[in-house]
Amino acid sequence: MSSANRIDDFQNKKREIALLGNPNAGKTTIFNALTGLRQVTANYPGVTVEKKIGVLRLPETGEELSVIDLPGAYSLLPRSMDEEVVHNVLLGFQKGTPPPDLVLVILDASNLERNLYLASQVIEQGQRVVLVLNMCDLASEEGIDIDIDELRTQTGVRCVKTVGSQSQGIDQLKREIEKELLEFKTNEKNTGFQVEFPTLIEDAISEMRGFFDHVSYGNEKAIRGEFLRLISDVNFRSPLFQGKEIALRVREKIASLRLRLEEAGIDWHAVEAEARYAKIEEICEKVVKRRKLLKASVSEKLDQILTHKFWGFVIFAGLMSVIFQSLFTWAAGPMELIARGIDWLGGVASNLLPDGQLESLVVDGIIAGVGNVIIFLPQIFFLFFFIALVEDTGYMARAAFVLDRIMKKVGLNGKAFLPLLSSFACAVPGVMATRTIEDRNDRLATILVAPLMSCSARLPVYALMIGAFIPKVSILGFFDLKGLTLLAMYLLSIVAGLGMAALFRKTFLKGSRTPFVFELPPYRIPNIKSVLYTMWDRSKEFLYRAGSIIFCISIILWFLASYPKHQATEMHYETLKQKAVASFQGEILEDKLGELHAAQNSEQLQASFAGQLGQWIEPVIKPLGFDWKIGIGLVASFAAREVLVSTLAIVYNVGDNADHNSVDLIQALQSEIDPKTGKALYSPLVAVSLMVFFVLACQCMSTVAIVKRETNSWYWPAFMIFYMTTLAWLGSFVVYQGGQWIGLG
Repeated sequence: MSSANRIDDFQNKKREIALLGNPNAGKTTIFNALTGLRQVTANYPGVTVEKKIGVLRLPETGEELSVIDLPGAYSLLPRSMDEEVVHNVLLGFQKGTPPPDLVLVILDASNLERNLYLASQVIEQGQRVVLVLNMCDLASEEGIDIDIDELRTQTGVRCVKTVGSQSQGIDQLKREIEKELLEFKTNEKNTGFQVEFPTLIEDAISEMRGFFDHVSYGNEKAIRGEFLRLISDVNFRSPLFQGKEIALRVREKIASLRLRLEEAGIDWHAVEAEARYAKIEEICEKVVKRRKLLKASVSEKLDQILTHKFWGFVIFAGLMSVIFQSLFTWAAGPMELIARGIDWLGGVASNLLPDGQLESLVVDGIIAGVGNVIIFLPQIFFLFFFIALVEDTGYMARAAFVLDRIMKKVGLNGKAFLPLLSSFACAVPGVMATRTIEDRNDRLATILVAPLMSCSARLPVYALMIGAFIPKVSILGFFDLKGLTLLAMYLLSIVAGLGMAALFRKTFLKGSRTPFVFELPPYRIPNIKSVLYTMWDRSKEFLYRAGSIIFCISIILWFLASYPKHQATEMHYETLKQKAVASFQGEILEDKLGELHAAQNSEQLQASFAGQLGQWIEPVIKPLGFDWKIGIGLVASFAAREVLVSTLAIVYNVGDNADHNSVDLIQALQSEIDPKTGKALYSPLVAVSLMVFFVLACQCMSTVAIVKRETNSWYWPAFMIFYMTTLAWLGSFVVYQGGQWIGLG
């Protein structure tokens, strides 16, 4: 059963409670503590925002509740896709998600005043609310004490203290949830909390109430809140006010009210915020007591170092080196084991199935294609383990702050750095890591340039070309030309990636750059159970979402490389194999059969749809120094970049198991002659041109699949393929034609 279907089952059978709170308030920790591992993940219909639902069993009645973890939000005035989803869920306008029966608003106890802004909006909408004061231990360390009983009196809702990372207060929270649901009778209960607004606004709201008989939600408090948000934001379009006639009347009323507010000297942009914070300040004066600390807190001392202009960057660079090392080196062992497992499984399937197209489909199409997905798992595990770890400790915000000074020069913010760095190992987890970027344009720009970072899958191509065609020349007595060539490929990828990001942010992703203003959350000891669960949950989601797309593409690529079949060719090689069996024995026979098998595969590949496509595109790639044989490799390498090496091995009859270190393959490439000119087909210039193409081209179906998954559209993957292929062609053209022009050909 799919995740989406399982979520629908939860919604159909169980009452629902929603967890809501500001970012960094510990909402996900509370969610994990309430639900354990009984969770499923999908997307809200029509958007890319993640939807996580778990199950909570109440302690007394045993009733099972569906618990939904809403995205982090600062206000019910939506300024991002996440906040728009929160707004629509609470009002009942989010497709596939009914309004919750109860809302748990998670508050950072050390920053109660700011957190109460969102809580006050939810309470005033008339929904059932329980306030959860989380991270009370950190608040106490900062000299903050909160009178929980007085807070309940002031807000009119239940309040609970928790320390989510240590599961403290969770049992009490469950009991309060149960009591609130048992006492559920009417939405009119929450009358003790009311923000007073200027008389002009109150009168306008009274006049507007007659406009909304059409509203099916039927909640005057929700209508009041929507009207307040319409006053203060010119871009807000509430789903409550639908229809041409009602929208026109609302716009006229809002315009008239804004004019009257200006005449009265009232700033309508800030009218809700000013009134709401005035009420919140009154509450905090009564419930928050601050003890004078004799010395600076540990957080303040750490921030003096971790956000320092110089040392902050040095520490971040060291941490990123560890993460980069894990993705590049630590994951190598597990990836090798997985590769061996895939080869073993392919061998088992080959032995069980009779020779023929079914065996080829299963072994070369399905197992090999799915293997290209599974082999990324160790890198994904390590990446999301570290991301969850630095998020849980509170360091992620500091890292983003430190890097923002650099990233903003190309139109991105500091949170884009980690996804781009991760993409040097693999673009798949790098693209997934962009979920930490709130701004849509920032995130899209980062997704679109992440595949330009020179991932580890390109290394076999670099190694083959550099090993075969770049001479071993010493530079300045210390540097080696081979090493400098490899370094140049990585530097090119960085320059191209940042350059394209700057171009995108200045053109179709221009918009207004989101101000990178945020609070630094308190440092916390990470909850290892929560970190490991996050790592597993996001990795599992990659398998579910990207795997199905890659599975289909793998079968398509297998078909293109395997058909059409030529019976005459097969009969010819079958005759040659029979003659070999009759003439040779032992190792000589095995070698002879291997040569015939390689020759047959080469001839089959050349005659296949993929081979025909390679020959068809030869006029396009000829200006880059490539022939139709390389064209076949370019087509086949869309399955995975490193497939170019094995494809060339098949084309040149040296066996489909040859790698970038194969002496036979290197010699075959070096001895290849252009039949038209009589000169060597491959040269150092052609090798560099090919490497540049692979630096810039989108030769990876896994990346395409995950971009489709993360953007919830085929438009952006198609655009990515188009612009990267164009960029790769232009880059290779400049290298090859420019090299020939100065006499390097």
